[in-house]
Amino acid sequence: MNYCRLCNGMPAENRACSICMGALKDQGKIYDFYDDYSPYMEIDLNKLVDGDPKSTQKPECVHMFICEACGTQQELKIFYGS
Repeated sequence: MNYCRLCNGMPAENRACSICMGALKDQGKIYDFYDDYSPYMEIDLNKLVDGDPKSTQKPECVHMFICEACGTQQELKIFYGS
């Protein structure tokens, strides 16, 4: 079974900001920021409206990260583990 490690509470490797090399902090799935109800929807339903017609076939979950030093927001793909 494939799953997103971050969504399931597993620790992630440290990620660095591409601007200032500060530490990035996970803010959750990008799909959770779509509207008020999206955090409660199945991820495959949210992937249907993300603008990528093949995203439901990709083993990845896109997360929003924010740099703790400069405040830059970055979207990063987290590939599923098993």
